[in-house]
Amino acid sequence: MTKLSNGLSRHLIIFARQPVLGRVKTRLAADIGDTAALAVYRELLTITATAVGAAGIPATVWLADAPDLPTAELPEWPGLPWLLQPAGDLGHRMAAAFATAFVAGASAVAIIGTDCPGLRAAHLEQAFELLQHHDIVLGPATDGGYYLLAMKELHMLLFANKEWSTATVRAATLADAARLGLRVALLPQLADVDTVADLRAWRGE
Repeated sequence: MTKLSNGLSRHLIIFARQPVLGRVKTRLAADIGDTAALAVYRELLTITATAVGAAGIPATVWLADAPDLPTAELPEWPGLPWLLQPAGDLGHRMAAAFATAFVAGASAVAIIGTDCPGLRAAHLEQAFELLQHHDIVLGPATDGGYYLLAMKELHMLLFANKEWSTATVRAATLADAARLGLRVALLPQLADVDTVADLRAWRGE
């Protein structure tokens, strides 16, 4: 694990799926078909992996589904270890991933998905820099959710009682942070690609 200037050990959690036809970007696929949706997802994986690699932050990939074939390394994430996400809703799965990172010795942990084409290494680096002087860092998404969440200790309330994949998630998370008296920093707002409207906006159509 790499350390920040104040001694915090950094770790990045990546929530992802394997790029398998019919199992990724299902909302998008309903409009453009499974094959086109898979191509978009592969492109998003490449963007995310490039940002992670450029940032040089130790990372673990947490897969939503087990690989079809046993493998020690995922070709989409060369050099990165991977684990399976546990059962439960998104909040439960994220909390479990954060807990695993903290138990392993990390003291500054961030989580991202693979839906954000605007994500760059600078956003990841900025998140950990901000975390030196804040309790949590949030990367707001234009759809009302977030593309990144970082913290220095596990705050379970941030993962409880959320309507995941809705426009209420970010506001509810910030409200819980306020209740806990946490110091919050925000990254630049970025757009996720989940629907055909998101895709058209990304492509500039």
